[in-house]
Amino acid sequence: MKFLVLASSILGLVSAIVVPRQANYDGYRVVRLQVGDDSSKVKNIIEELSLSTWNGAPKADSEVDVVVPADRFSEFESSTADLDSSIMHENLGASIAEETNYQVYAAGSANSTWFNSYHPYADHIQFLNDLKNSYPANSEIVTIGNSVQGRPITGIHFYGTGLKNTKPAVVFHGTVHAREWITTMVTEYFAYSFLTGFASNTEIRNLLNKYDFYIFPVANPDGFVYTQTNDRLWRKNRQSTAGSSCLGHDINRNWNYQWSTPGGSSTDPCAQDFRGSAAADAPETVALANFVNKVAASAQKLKLFIDYHSYSQLFMTPYGYSCSVVTANNAEYQSLARGVVAAIKAVYGTVFKSGPICPTIYQVSGSSVDYLADVTKAQYSFTAELRDTGRYGFVLPADQILPSGVEAFAGLRYLLSNLR
Repeated sequence: MKFLVLASSILGLVSAIVVPRQANYDGYRVVRLQVGDDSSKVKNIIEELSLSTWNGAPKADSEVDVVVPADRFSEFESSTADLDSSIMHENLGASIAEETNYQVYAAGSANSTWFNSYHPYADHIQFLNDLKNSYPANSEIVTIGNSVQGRPITGIHFYGTGLKNTKPAVVFHGTVHAREWITTMVTEYFAYSFLTGFASNTEIRNLLNKYDFYIFPVANPDGFVYTQTNDRLWRKNRQSTAGSSCLGHDINRNWNYQWSTPGGSSTDPCAQDFRGSAAADAPETVALANFVNKVAASAQKLKLFIDYHSYSQLFMTPYGYSCSVVTANNAEYQSLARGVVAAIKAVYGTVFKSGPICPTIYQVSGSSVDYLADVTKAQYSFTAELRDTGRYGFVLPADQILPSGVEAFAGLRYLLSNLR
């Protein structure tokens, strides 16, 4: 969910790439700064050196994660000498190279080794199909529309004993923001764990017999492919905007609810949180919204929606558009969210925080979570920010895929078992 704040002079350099090319982050450092009580100083440094951040604009008494090219590091270091700092990535290019050292996936081998590595987009589609082929009585592949560039938005629908499409629905989105690769793997871990555990695990069997699950691990396929071919840090889809050479709409600022609320998105097509020229003008948003609304209007109804992002280790409730408005059942929401956080911590000790989106992380308008809560009328609507809290950020090592999935699945099982 986090976004880069780019100085206008380098919009093409880091993420809003006008002409497709391979972004090179060799020698770049990612530095975490302690902002202190005067955020203007850090803002000025970032603007003067034309730097970008991974977690928004600097705020007083908070941390900001700054991406620093090699040729600007000396000046950055001297400008911030009186601020506490730590290095997240000594060489961002090397970290990306290590992360993209994919293991070969053999078609037909949908087993736990999948979670030892990140994978190319085509292999993700193959993995979902292999899961379906391994459990044909309990799953099917679903496509709900196409991306800007014509890629199908592909998910897996799985269920327990009895007629499908009759039990309350649970819907998860992953990789809405293209660079958040851990969300792809964690949502696939959910599908894998439910299907492989159905025959032998009573808790999982009961949950699958109670709900129908629809998981879309890559909700933004064009952006995801672009992170693997051109720019690992790309966030948005690949949509053009009339009058601008900058590409991409932020799918999670594009939903047709509180879309134009001030402060929660950008009207600048070059910004990472560009909301689009009109509400729901991204085909991915249209496809995702049409699907959840169709499910909610059916006999199934929509029980639970979760939109998975990274990074920050948060489990959040509506609303994003306002820091003062809460849902009518906010007390129940917060109790459930605290329970999820406790269940996650119980696995490896990983600490998540919980609360409504806006006061917990920042203001977000036109988001899926708020739309699902107030327009689609899902009974429950959440969003999660997965590992980590800033040691690696978006470029999370592959050895954290499996533990991320295991702890998130523990939180999910708690949630599903405690919905009324």
